[in-house]
Order: sequence, then structure tokens, then C-alpha cells
Amino acid sequence: MFAKPFRVKSNTVIKGSDRRKLKADISTAFPSLSADQLCELIPNKEELNVVKIYAHKGDSMTVYVLHKNPLFFELEKQLYPTVYVLWRYPALIPTFRTWPPVLQKLSGGADLMLPGVVVPSCGLPDVKQGDCCAVTVLNKRAPVAVGTAAVSTAEMHSLGMKGRGVCVLHTYMDYLWAFGDKSGPPSIPDAESEGQSVNGEECTVSENEEEEEEETDVQRFAEEQQCPGGTVTDQASCGFEELSLNQQEREEGEKGTEKEEENPNDEKTPQEIMDALLLQCFLHALKSKVKKSELPLLTSAFLRNHMFSCCPSGKQLDIKKSSYKKLSKFLQAMQQQHNLIRVKELTKGVESIVEVDWKNRELRSFSVPEETYVEAAPLQDAGEGEIPYHPPEITTLYSVSARLEPLFQDVNKRKGTILHAAEVRSIVTDYVKNNELVDDNNKNYVTINPTLCDCLLEKSEYQDVESLKWDDLFSRTLGRMQGCHQVVIPGQAPIIKKGHIEPIDISVASRGSNKKVTLIKNLEAYGLDPALVATALQHRVQASSVLQPIPGAKDKILVQIQGNQIQKVGNLLLDHYQIPRKYLQGLDKAPKSGKKK
Repeated sequence: MFAKPFRVKSNTVIKGSDRRKLKADISTAFPSLSADQLCELIPNKEELNVVKIYAHKGDSMTVYVLHKNPLFFELEKQLYPTVYVLWRYPALIPTFRTWPPVLQKLSGGADLMLPGVVVPSCGLPDVKQGDCCAVTVLNKRAPVAVGTAAVSTAEMHSLGMKGRGVCVLHTYMDYLWAFGDKSGPPSIPDAESEGQSVNGEECTVSENEEEEEEETDVQRFAEEQQCPGGTVTDQASCGFEELSLNQQEREEGEKGTEKEEENPNDEKTPQEIMDALLLQCFLHALKSKVKKSELPLLTSAFLRNHMFSCCPSGKQLDIKKSSYKKLSKFLQAMQQQHNLIRVKELTKGVESIVEVDWKNRELRSFSVPEETYVEAAPLQDAGEGEIPYHPPEITTLYSVSARLEPLFQDVNKRKGTILHAAEVRSIVTDYVKNNELVDDNNKNYVTINPTLCDCLLEKSEYQDVESLKWDDLFSRTLGRMQGCHQVVIPGQAPIIKKGHIEPIDISVASRGSNKKVTLIKNLEAYGLDPALVATALQHRVQASSVLQPIPGAKDKILVQIQGNQIQKVGNLLLDHYQIPRKYLQGLDKAPKSGKKK
């Protein structure tokens, strides 16, 4: 449920009446809580927040947060405690035990299977199908997961402890846990190991018998999972403290590594560090991103599409913080000092890279680092110290169809190969020249040979058309290829999909009492976060907005804002996010000036 990031719809302080209702609901759902414990969980005078969220699968739920820690989450009108609550009251709900190695699988979104359940000497807890229950690891009582029983206890035994045992909803180390203070599980002694009661039943087992039983259970689990000698035993005996210590050691090791990596840069100024990063991204882009067929290439497109995507993860490319201050000065230095490129002003005020020296010694000796793309989230805000926002670059591409495959056969471009329009023109031009098909009497025409006839002409034209103009030749070729599109969002890998990109749809709908609302769809295709767009619109129009999942569309969110705000939405997308007008649908429905919205 929370193995992937969720989206926050709203975050408000709970009302007094709702606080009382929540207390009553918790008391009903968890009757083992005393009045004092309930008041400790939900204090009367401390701020308690109600957070409405959407999970990554579109499920809507409510989370109750106290002191920045989520306490309970409500799904389909049923309350579930988080691990933060269970660490304070570990006996709140029935508990199943498993081995420590299973925790990693549960955190990744897997359910607890019955073969992985450790059966205590006092037996399994008595649960019915759908009952809320927790999961702990061997020798520790601090729960690490919360879910519902997939079957009743009686059915677990009748199934021979095979199949699904607990449908896991929330785990330690998932995104709901990360929504809190990210504290680790406390060291709570296992009730059974101390001869205490587990789930209300008295367990009187000697230490020697318990150790023998646990060793037998671990060995049985190792045999079932085919684990090499003693690996699971070692992990099972380590308990939760070792897992927490290992995590802390990894975090401290990562911090130490970062410090060691930063030490050499301590002697350099921030400008020198940014200059070195600029050069690295520049050489990386030339060596692995730019193709000869793309030249001439706009310098702004080179920065946006290639250099930003070559920036290592965790670093931000900002030319203003370098000694060059401007892209034009940096490229001029690369041209004059390094002789790597040639920049020319093809149109007034617009510079392009027209030539790259691929044989340059510095470029050839540069080793491309392992590609890691920076996250796109900072690009949306363009706040102080972050990479400035750059609009997505949308390019129309063409896929070689089965009909045109003979035309591209000489250059080994098979069916399904995706090409830019410039590449298609270049290949067709080379084909015509290599086969000497240019009309001797008129250079503007191309003679049709059998291959071009089969690929480009209709059946009715076979006998009549003997030649085509160059423009007609190119347009027919592109028209018979399958259309595709590429979206390049700075900081992310290019996204290529078949067909034409769907426009951002802006429409107006009527709600109760003839109220108007503006609906915005398909923002994700252009790298825009619906939550950020909704927030920006709220500030502009001073109206409330709502985010809703689109039925039948995976991971797509609909933005709804009060009133007919098409004009304001259009201005935001055109001016701030710099989305071309041709990709916006519905701007013609904006209210005319002087009329009421």
C-alpha cells in the first residue's frame, strides 16, 4: 500500500467534534485500550492533523497525525494502527512472527506467506479473515508490519500452512513510516522468550526447549527456501537491533563517503567546482548523447536536452554559479580553448552548434560515467539554489513501417526503427543519389524506380507517375511511417511513445446549483506535477482546488478548481510552464471579457 510514494490531497487540523468521534471509533476498533491509553494516544489539547492522501494505486484514505508521526490510517471505513502506535502498544492487535530476512520482502510490497510464519509453542493467534493483525520478527516484539488476515486461523491449519497468511498494508521503512520522524523500532523483549503471555495465552516453555524449537523452525525454513548453510540462522539470531545498527552503519558510511568525496573540493571555490561540473556534463553529452544527424543543434536545446540529463545524481547544474555566467560564453570557451565545437549564429540572435570535432583528444580520452539522472522534482519549483525550470522538449519522430522497410534496407534500418525527420530526409536523399535517380533534365524531380513505386505510390499511380518532386517524395515517405513522439524532461531520461502526444485538456463542467469548475487533465505527459500546478492556480485565482484520480487511467490525476478559470490556466501553462499553445486543448472556451464567469 505504501511501498511507493503517495500524494497528499489536504492536511488540516482536526475539529473538536471530529476528535471525539475519532476517539470513539478507536475505542470500538481496539477495545483493549484503556481510557488512559486512549487519552495518551489522542490528547485533548494537542494539535492533531487529518491528512487526506492518494496511494500510488489511486486508493483514497485518511491518516491521523500527532507530533508529525502518523498514528492511524483509515481505509474503506476501517482503522489501522501504524508501527509508531504498535511500538507503544505491541499487544494492541493479534501478531504473527516471521524471520528477519522476510522484512525486506514485506517492505517491497509483498504479503506474508504462511510458510514464512513462525508458529510459537502456544499456537497461532485466533483471527478471522479480514481481522487487523501485525507482524513481528523472531525474538523481537516490536511490530514491523500491519495488515489483514488473508484467512482465519482454522483455515491456516487446514491449508497445511501454505498460501497467503497476512495481506500487508503498511511496514516499517515504507513511505507512511517515512512520513513520520523515521525513528527505529524500540527494543521490546519477546514475550514468549520471557515466559510471558502472547495474545492472551500463557506460554510456559523453558529456555532450552525454546531454543531447540527455534533452531528447528529456522532449519526447516532454510530447507524450504534452499538457503545455504546457516545464512538464515545467522540472520534470524541477529534480531532487530542488528538490522537497525546495520542501517545506521550504512547511513554513517554513506555520510562518511560523501565527506571524503567533498574533502578534495573543500580547497576549490564554488565557481571552480561548477566549472568542472559544466565541463564534465559537456563532454559527457558530446560523447554519448549528440548524434551527427542532429547538427546543427540549437545551443539552448543542447543544454536542456543533453547537458542536464548528464548531470550526476545529487548535483545541480547552474551556469550562473560558474565563472562563465552565460551559456554562450561557456560554449565560446569550448570552441576557442578546447577546439571541441564550432558555434555559429544561423539566424539573428540564435546560436547553434554546427560542428563537433569527434576526433578531439580530450573528447576521445573522456570516460563516460555511469548514467544517473537527477530527479525532476526540483525543476518544478525553480526556487533559490535549485535548477531553473525548463519546459519539456517535444519532438515528432517516425518509425519505419513494414511497407517502407525496403527503402531503408541499405542502411540497416529495420521495421520499428525510430528516426528523426532529418534522419529520414538524409537516408532518402542518399538512396536517391546512390541509385542515380535524380532527373537529368530537371534536378527538382526524382525518377521512380520499382522500390520507390512499391513504397510510396498508390496502385492507381503505378502506370501514370514516373517522377516526384523532392518535397512530395519526403512528405510521402513521412506520411507512410508510423508517427511517434519523444518528450525530454530536463533531468530525466527521454520518453518515447507511439502516436502523437495527447494535449493537455482544459474543460469546464457544471456541478450542483449551476456552479462551474475547471478540469485539467494529462499534465503528467509534459512532466508537470498536478499538485504543484493546483497550488500555483490556487495562489493566482484565490479558489480551492481538488486532485482526483482519473478512472481507468493509471497514475493520472485530474485537477479541479472552482469557477471558469480557463484563461488563468492557459496563462499559467503558456507563460510560466512554457507549454506551446498547440499542445493545449480547450482554450477557446475561455469566458469573453465583460461576461460573468
